[in-house]
Amino acid sequence: MDGKRILLGVSGSISAYKAALLVRLLVKAGAEVQVIMTESAKTFITPLTLATLSKRPVLSTFINDDTGNWNNHVELGLWADALVIAPATAHTLARCAHGFADDLLSAVYLSARCPVFFAPAMDLDMYQHPSTLTNLRLLESYGNQIIRAEHGELASGLIGEGRLAEPDHIVEILATFFDKDKQPISLAGRNVLITAGPTQEAIDPVRYISNHSTGKMGYAIAKAFASAGANVTLVSGPTALPIPHPSIRRIKVRSAQEMFEATQAEFDKASVVVLSAAVADYTPVHVADQKIKKSEREFSLALTKTIDIAATLGARKKAGQYMMGFALETNDERSNALKKLHAKNLDWIVLNSLRDEGAGFGHDTNKITVIDKNEQTAEFALKTKDEVAQDLLYLVAQKLAE
Repeated sequence: MDGKRILLGVSGSISAYKAALLVRLLVKAGAEVQVIMTESAKTFITPLTLATLSKRPVLSTFINDDTGNWNNHVELGLWADALVIAPATAHTLARCAHGFADDLLSAVYLSARCPVFFAPAMDLDMYQHPSTLTNLRLLESYGNQIIRAEHGELASGLIGEGRLAEPDHIVEILATFFDKDKQPISLAGRNVLITAGPTQEAIDPVRYISNHSTGKMGYAIAKAFASAGANVTLVSGPTALPIPHPSIRRIKVRSAQEMFEATQAEFDKASVVVLSAAVADYTPVHVADQKIKKSEREFSLALTKTIDIAATLGARKKAGQYMMGFALETNDERSNALKKLHAKNLDWIVLNSLRDEGAGFGHDTNKITVIDKNEQTAEFALKTKDEVAQDLLYLVAQKLAE
């Protein structure tokens, strides 16, 4: 970060107070920081605070009220090595996504030739609203980077996703982006097999047994490996997610048996296998041909074990093949993960706990601990699932390079 020129856009959110710490951390890391505030941001934190910390006057209008000089949005866009908008409110996201340029910050955004990072902050229903999600996708499609909102207590008192990413996380993301010494990972020519999502075990033509998996983690992993040049085959249970990278070959399955058959057919060609799907442990013994009608007060369903995909493939693993499994636990996390690691002949087990806020099903974040077959442990902080996928990619790439 030393010597990097950072434009920091601050919009009108209660989390604007975090901009003070963000400026301080950026300056401490050696960056030059120029703050641009929207008018509404000034109601949450004073320009004087940010000017003092950045050692530069804060800009907010096209014409400087004190001097009458023009704050040239084009020059500002050319000056910066990165534009970071944090917090980015739903209003600011919408204006940037749709090309409005009626204030200094949005005009600078449209003029910027540098990488742009948006760090959203808003209440959880606003963050999950289709219009906000559409605007985030639009901004990403323009080549911008989204620093995902984090999970936690919000100003409304609700708990969920919408918190501005912590300032140290934002600085870490920027530092990683600017790290010229970090060599890009290449897995060109490697065949990688990844499973993702839930399975659905049919009870009758309209009902099934399943779980809360959305497939987000597995799809993020598939994207990371494909971006590193690997030939990725993604065996996916039912999800609403699009294919995350154009080079990925996706095989859609529904049941645990179908997932086993698809992974078994692809297994021998893969040098890396990542089993991140949430596969049902049991399936109905009999599937009704017709919809089961409600009749008796109690209803019993006979279940039988599904095939253990990880154990079956682990027993077939050859020299030069590496397997990574996942363990989502609610208690005795480490001991349960170790049992799974050794019983299924895995090279790594990725452990996460439903007791950790922001981890588990449905979130855009995850907090993992990775244990290898020698029981060496690496713990990671709560991160976006895209960042978690990069961490896992790095671990695999290290092993392949040995």
